[in-house]
Amino acid sequence: MNPSAPRPQRKIIHVDMDAFYASVEQRDNPDLRGKPIAVGGSAQRGVVAAASYEARTFGVRSAMPSITAKRKCSELLFVKPRFDVYRTVSQQIQAIFRRYTALVEPLSLDEAYLDVSEDRERVGSATETAERIRREIFEEVGLTASAGVSYNKFLAKVASDQNKPNGLCVIRPHEGAAFAAGLPARRFFGVGPKTAQRMAALGIHSGADLRAQSLDFLQQHFGKSALYLYRASRGEDFREVRPNRERKSIGGERTYSTDLKHSQELRAALVDIIDLVWRRIEARTARGRTVTLKIKFSDFRQITRARSVHSCIDSLEGFSQIAHALLETVLPVERGVRLIGLTLSSLESSDAPTSSAEPATKALTQEKFSF
Repeated sequence: MNPSAPRPQRKIIHVDMDAFYASVEQRDNPDLRGKPIAVGGSAQRGVVAAASYEARTFGVRSAMPSITAKRKCSELLFVKPRFDVYRTVSQQIQAIFRRYTALVEPLSLDEAYLDVSEDRERVGSATETAERIRREIFEEVGLTASAGVSYNKFLAKVASDQNKPNGLCVIRPHEGAAFAAGLPARRFFGVGPKTAQRMAALGIHSGADLRAQSLDFLQQHFGKSALYLYRASRGEDFREVRPNRERKSIGGERTYSTDLKHSQELRAALVDIIDLVWRRIEARTARGRTVTLKIKFSDFRQITRARSVHSCIDSLEGFSQIAHALLETVLPVERGVRLIGLTLSSLESSDAPTSSAEPATKALTQEKFSF
């Protein structure tokens, strides 16, 4: 694209299922409906993989140690995860997405970006398209979804979280800059607790505060994230929805507010990371041969351990076994652990090809399709 040419205006939807794992369990077991449940872990050990909204009102969250969750909610019910069921439900949901566009970029089993700039089903607006998708998910799958509609990926994703659960939020082009300015700094991608503290020390608390800074200032203090922060604070994001983007690796990590020191704590925390990464692997229908474990200690020293196998890892059990074996090579730890990460690489993707190039070109010229 000619850099001096005007950028086309996209219509992007971000769909995020509401408490996906927990909602599937409540759908399939009437005895769990309306009750606080945690998927994963147990009353004595482990980590919560997902919490129902009833549990969230007590402060129960994913990645929380089970014993802490039980302390917060004495009536909490623990449910064993059923990943095969979640994957099947996710495939049903993605089939609904593809009725409206070939440009679907899954982020995990329970969320995805959709570029609906081409009104393939002659719906008339991106907002109505999102409403139809949410309605069809509920009617056909029995679950609720929240959606954000906007002209770029950043705003669509933030919008999908605005009216959860079972909500819709639309941010139109003339609203984007003001919306981004009103966001807390923590709502910008990559701004975790530590970065938020550094921002606060610099007097940056909101998108408006970020927008007031020069790009040079942001580069000085936030390095590679500077350009993203500069643009996002102005409501700008030029990334395309990429259904077939090639990945060299798929991974995930968690930073803990309290350092993990004991072997059992680390083993339990690893279960959550395994689940997080495997969901992303399944969403991409990718397989790989190399698993890498990353550990960052309380003094910020970092180590990695990796293991490669001859054939692709094609099951959660196989992935989990290698991850736990890698962790055992570093146990016991001499100092606290503040971050754990896992990555699968040497990927062989089985994504089916889609004819995305032509619809994308058409999509960006359809000005009659409104928000």
